[in-house]
Amino acid sequence: MDDKKVVPGLPPLLMPEDLAVHYSNLTRISHTPSEFVFDFAAMLPGAQPKILARILMSPIAAKLFLQAMTENLARYENNFGPIEIPSGQPNLANTLFRNIHPPENPDKAPEPPESEI
Repeated sequence: MDDKKVVPGLPPLLMPEDLAVHYSNLTRISHTPSEFVFDFAAMLPGAQPKILARILMSPIAAKLFLQAMTENLARYENNFGPIEIPSGQPNLANTLFRNIHPPENPDKAPEPPESEI
């Protein structure tokens, strides 16, 4: 009989020898009712960002991923110090959506142009 203790959790992960490794400093996240889509890209000066990998997850897997990232960031900061996000610089959301404004009264239907009345 094998003397190894069985540890509950994830099975060992196999790492393919030919697995491509990419650096990503930009992630676009979108979702549908049934899945989250993570598009990982590299944004370099003077070049258009190119999506290098797309990962789809169920909502529960995405929430568990968020939990794992939160725990791992806390461990990282405990070992290496806090990760400082520069202040005073525009964030990506403000940069991308600064000219998009919600309607003043979303419940009110827009008035048709006078030529259609």
